[in-house]
Amino acid sequence: MMMRKKQMYRSMLALVIIFPVFLNNGFAHDHAYAEASKGQLTSKDEVIYATLEAGGTLEDIYVVNTLDVAEAGEIQDFGMYDSVKNLTDLSEIQQENESISIQAPEGKFYYQGNMQEDTDLPWNIEVTYSLDGNETNAADLAGQSGQLEISINVSANENVDSVFYENYLLQVSLQLSNLYENIEASGGMIANAGENKQVTFTVMPGQEDTLSVQADVNDFEFQGIDIAAAPSTLPIDTSEINNLTDDMGALTDAISELNNGVADLRSGVSQLNDGASSMGSGSSEYLNGIHQLDGSSYEIINASKEIGGALSKMNSALSGSSSNMDPSSLTELPKGLLELAAGLTQAASGLNTLSDQYAKSYQALDAAIAEIPAGQLTEQEIAGLYASGADAKVLDKLIATYKAAQKVKATYSAVKAAFAAVKPSLDELNGNMKKMSGTLSSISENLTGSLQGMDMSGLSELQKGLAALSANYSEFHSGLVGYTGGVNQLASSYSQLHTGITGIANGTSELNEGTAALQDGTAQLYEETKDMPAEMQAQINEMIGEFDKSDFTPVSFTSSKNEDVHSVQFVIKTSSIEKKEEETKTAEPKEEKGFWDLLLDLFR
Repeated sequence: MMMRKKQMYRSMLALVIIFPVFLNNGFAHDHAYAEASKGQLTSKDEVIYATLEAGGTLEDIYVVNTLDVAEAGEIQDFGMYDSVKNLTDLSEIQQENESISIQAPEGKFYYQGNMQEDTDLPWNIEVTYSLDGNETNAADLAGQSGQLEISINVSANENVDSVFYENYLLQVSLQLSNLYENIEASGGMIANAGENKQVTFTVMPGQEDTLSVQADVNDFEFQGIDIAAAPSTLPIDTSEINNLTDDMGALTDAISELNNGVADLRSGVSQLNDGASSMGSGSSEYLNGIHQLDGSSYEIINASKEIGGALSKMNSALSGSSSNMDPSSLTELPKGLLELAAGLTQAASGLNTLSDQYAKSYQALDAAIAEIPAGQLTEQEIAGLYASGADAKVLDKLIATYKAAQKVKATYSAVKAAFAAVKPSLDELNGNMKKMSGTLSSISENLTGSLQGMDMSGLSELQKGLAALSANYSEFHSGLVGYTGGVNQLASSYSQLHTGITGIANGTSELNEGTAALQDGTAQLYEETKDMPAEMQAQINEMIGEFDKSDFTPVSFTSSKNEDVHSVQFVIKTSSIEKKEEETKTAEPKEEKGFWDLLLDLFR
């Protein structure tokens, strides 16, 4: 019985030993059959896993490759691996240098490739820790309390193809306990994540950045930093951008209108300056004429007094008895009358010249003031000028001169009637003087004829005429005195007005220069901003192209020979910072016997 039992055990042992050989032979046959056909690969995904020390030094890096096999058979892949591992089934993967040969079934096939030691990530990641302002080694932070700062510096690794750095967006996240206080992350987003606060940063493609987190910690522990990198596919809504460019276009249109308005203003100010200059010249001529008239008033009054005295004496002389009159003395009378008439004629000529000069001066003054624009600037228009960016000092001069010009125009309009009445008065006085001169000349001629005929009867009529002339002349002299007094007052008052007109002329000259500079500035502003909407759109498009990598074609991280790459992503994690647990001795578990040990025990 015992012998039979041993034979049965030996048979079972042989079966156990022979059966795997049979299976291997059968598998080898099937494997050889599979090698005869070439598989078809549709696409490939790569996920690169990297672990870093707490300070950012690379520790380990491996890749999980996902092959989408459309037709079972031999698939060839490439990668600079130290070793590979099948994650799908128990079939063997052949590796020769960079070439990887896989007998893959239809569907998804996964395998892991452990990268060679000299492999680097596309980014340099440096993590520093400071406690209470002092940089501290990560290993010494566990269990510490104080004000903590974690600084993460991300930059390009020049030793790796820049395609990943330039096109991949990094999402950097770390978790801190809710028990920590005053958590701050400039440029980061802080959110609740269960019992922790999760801080998340985003690093844009092609950008170097330094990220910082501060917190007041107690009994510090840290799970580490998680970094995910993938091509940037940020959705960018351009509708608001279109509104922005439309608004910018409206701004440039407004600047164009402002430039046109300032150009019109410059033209108007130039006309104003020309008018003010002409007004100043005309005012000077008018002022000189008034002063000449005022200066000759004394001579006119004295001459008029002499005429009045002479008339009075002649009237007295003729008022006596004609029998007592010395005829020889009368012979001097016609001569005196002619001299008096000549004096009046000369005075009338002077008044005529003065009237003509006054008319020209008044015409120049009136034309110059008429050229001052009558339009009124609104407060909004003035505020718009100051908001245009022009020189405020120039604008102050412009507005002050504008207000002064408007004041002169309004003042002149109020007193224009007085100016207009001067020439008719001069003409009327001139006519009266000429009329009196003619009368005196006529009396002189009549008296001469009477004296030559020694007709003394005409003396009575002469006496009556001289008596009437003498009586009326006193009224004329009073009017002449009043007129010359008015001329004196006009000359005195006009001097002040002329001073204001001269100031306006000087101010408009500066104003003309200021508006020219202002117009040059607005023209330059328009030239620099007229293309701004198109330039802004171009820059926006450039920025969108810089950060939107939706059209990016993935390339393999493991080897440039790989084709049909669908996606490549990076998952990077730093080591955690944990307090060391005290070691406790535990009894070693009794080793259980395996199947082969139990089987062999049957033969012992």
